[in-house]
Amino acid sequence: MNAPTPNLSELNQPLLFEMIRSFTTLAETLNLSHAVTQLNSTRQTVRRHISQLEAMRGEELFRTKDRRYELTEAGEAALPEARELLMHARVWSRGQTGVRGALQYLQAQEGDWVFYQQQRPLGDIWRDESVLLRETYRAWVMASGEIESSHLSHVRPYLMVYRNSDSGWICVEFGNCSAYVNWFGQDYARSSIGRPIARLPAGEEFGRMLDQSFLDIETTQMARLDHVYTRMPQRSDQKQATMAYQRLMMAGFFPDRSPAVMTLVVPTINVKIAALDEVQRAAMTNINQPDFDPVDAKFERMATMPT
Repeated sequence: MNAPTPNLSELNQPLLFEMIRSFTTLAETLNLSHAVTQLNSTRQTVRRHISQLEAMRGEELFRTKDRRYELTEAGEAALPEARELLMHARVWSRGQTGVRGALQYLQAQEGDWVFYQQQRPLGDIWRDESVLLRETYRAWVMASGEIESSHLSHVRPYLMVYRNSDSGWICVEFGNCSAYVNWFGQDYARSSIGRPIARLPAGEEFGRMLDQSFLDIETTQMARLDHVYTRMPQRSDQKQATMAYQRLMMAGFFPDRSPAVMTLVVPTINVKIAALDEVQRAAMTNINQPDFDPVDAKFERMATMPT
């Protein structure tokens, strides 16, 4: 019996990563010479990669006009996912991302800075000791994601609100009672409004790590719960401080219906992150809980009323 003939995609799989790199680099530069320089490659190789990728996908990704490259409609549609594939491949190859129990984890360490993020089931909210966590989730559901809804008014001082922009995700509002204000102070928080996440105190790498979570929330219009452990400069003294917290992310809408992401950060020593060692866990001390009065938890009271 004759062996089956491998299809084109199977033949090119060993080169797929390099083909995607050529595609994304040329898409960013729209100049073959510049792309070749960035890739440390040759014109023939980049052209071949593009041709192979187009043959695999069965569609043209570029057109040339006056010797300049332009993305086709198919190329524009393919570019975001191609960039995402490269990002995940790089992070995965360094052992910084993976899946545990069908939920994402991220981890990284550079010098004194460390960052661990473990996605948790949303059902953990109902078993958690934090009334604020449960109240905020219930309020978000009642508000249908509307940021200005009266259902969110009593928990909004604890929230941070983000908007997607050409510069990436930027924070447009820090609640006066939010963990960020508690950590860095009101003045620093106000000066951070409008900055891309990558420029916030945690640094650019932290911003890139967070970006995919924000995109997931914006796309799915759902909520997500993460446990996070990190070390970052606190206030203006630049000394590294340990921070461990739960982060509830919720899709939202501004009054003009443009999308937003709201986050609630609840500091806790009870983060469930398997990768933490005993030394790191021992550093989680003196973590201040938000000053939320359970009396104000109107949805919590409704849920616990006898029927």
